[in-house]
Amino acid sequence: MTRWPLPEYMQMALAQAREAADSGEVPIGAVVVKDGRVIAAGRNGPRESHDPTSHAEIEAIRAAARALGNERLEGCELWVTLEPCAMCAGAIAHARIARLYYGASDPKGGAVEHGARVFEHEQCLHRPEVYPGIGEAESADLLRGFFRERR
Repeated sequence: MTRWPLPEYMQMALAQAREAADSGEVPIGAVVVKDGRVIAAGRNGPRESHDPTSHAEIEAIRAAARALGNERLEGCELWVTLEPCAMCAGAIAHARIARLYYGASDPKGGAVEHGARVFEHEQCLHRPEVYPGIGEAESADLLRGFFRERR
């Protein structure tokens, strides 16, 4: 089996995830890219910030919207280490993210290919192109290691 090099943007998202883990947060990281340039990054931070909405995707989307001066992130890509939950999938749709790339699937809490499948609903006003499984092994290993240490 040939293993391709991990895309640079997923490497950056994994670096954000490692920073989250170093802070005691669940290791999930995200970056927003526009026109081939990273404009924002985010990592999980709900414990640190006492904010249940402080998911990596939300933090990256907020930072990207500030950087662009616009709540619509049309033409942007979101690279994240784990399948987004329902809240994050909703934010992705509202932000009009063009493409979503994610690493590990999340059968328990994911809402793209599992659970709510937010983008498949008729009420979803925007559906990004979705590319799952990019950096899946690295993302899953990081998460498994984090939880193994805490058990």
